[in-house]
Amino acid sequence: MPSIHLGILGLGTVGSGVVKLIQEHADLLSKKIGAPLCIEKIADLDLLSPRGIRVDPSLLTNNGNEVVEDPRIQIVVELIGGTEAAREFCLRALRNGKHLVTANKALLALYGQEIYRAAAENRVDLGFEASVCGGIPIIRALREGLVANRIQLMMGIINGTANYILTKMSEEGQDFASALAEAQEKGYAEADPTFDVDGLDAAHKLQILSSIAYGGYVDFDRIYVEGIRSISPLDIRYASEFGYKIKLLAIAKESQGRREVRVHPALIPQHYILASVGGVFNAVYIRGDAVGPLLVYGQGAGQMPTASAVVSDIVEIAQDILSQRPSHSNSLPFLKAEEAGIAIMDISEIQSRYYLRVSALDKPGVLSKISGILGNHHISISSVIQKERHEESSVPVVMMTHEAQEGDMRKALQEIDHLDVVTAGTICIRVEGE
Repeated sequence: MPSIHLGILGLGTVGSGVVKLIQEHADLLSKKIGAPLCIEKIADLDLLSPRGIRVDPSLLTNNGNEVVEDPRIQIVVELIGGTEAAREFCLRALRNGKHLVTANKALLALYGQEIYRAAAENRVDLGFEASVCGGIPIIRALREGLVANRIQLMMGIINGTANYILTKMSEEGQDFASALAEAQEKGYAEADPTFDVDGLDAAHKLQILSSIAYGGYVDFDRIYVEGIRSISPLDIRYASEFGYKIKLLAIAKESQGRREVRVHPALIPQHYILASVGGVFNAVYIRGDAVGPLLVYGQGAGQMPTASAVVSDIVEIAQDILSQRPSHSNSLPFLKAEEAGIAIMDISEIQSRYYLRVSALDKPGVLSKISGILGNHHISISSVIQKERHEESSVPVVMMTHEAQEGDMRKALQEIDHLDVVTAGTICIRVEGE
């Protein structure tokens, strides 16, 4: 019986999970593929750390070139993380005619166009299901299950760390710093949480999802990104009074050949299913013109969910090798969005409703000054909360607006924050949902 020969780059958390799955499910995978999976070589810089798995020492090397240059290896699995070394190894593997599986979201978000093109030019397959939302099969859903649809909207909670922090702030009244510290203590957040709490991790994933869903590669720097550091328990409490929850959302929309791609905190109605997604879980809401609305939900990270997605790609590619099916790489988005006739909207062009919290002195006429400035910029107020009243001290003036253009809102906020009765920068959070 023929075997499918693998080389693995990286034996960290996910890499060891992949090896574990292949070892423990060897018979099951062999039946599904029609041939056994054979690991020929594993490269990792640290070969002494305990992995919780048993590996034949003769398979181990600290030289990644031994994997990408080995003529026996048919599928290279890149799990080293980072971008520079991973980019070099992946491109060399593809140019050597090897199929590639990767979980590296940053690599694809920053250099995906080059990698997609190399896969197509060399007629090999590229699997990257594990790069977005761990064990949730969102990439396969977009590439295959929803291929007959125009995707009208994607809106997702795709960073578990930020969602955990916001959940703790919402359910237990914690402030951002204490919720982050708890997330770090439990291993949900890195010592340096920048990528998670500043929205960069979610933006990497959105770049991949939007490029696949709509066709046309989105340059990463065209994605608007805003994190959750400025969210306070006060905003969460007022949002609840209005009937909303605050979530860090990744959003992609397309209308008349123009695409929105943005990551930022947003208020969503409490009755939405997305609003109930708590803790470290991920969920993506999709609306297609044929299928209508659907939601995918599950564990967006972790060793075994991510390893499950990696192995699913390995199995699919292995089946294609045995069946001698041509690669699917020609469908990858290696043309830029602009080359595909899709314009990326600047954040100033979007339309949204807004939540505003203005810190102002408790004096007569403050609300009329604020509403006057908003009105001058074509922004109307739908509701207001102003409960506290303390002589000669700042009080929050909280309001929800009707739909307005972002550019108009930014101009209005500049004027509001320069009022002599306003004591701090205004908190502005977009509102999503009908």
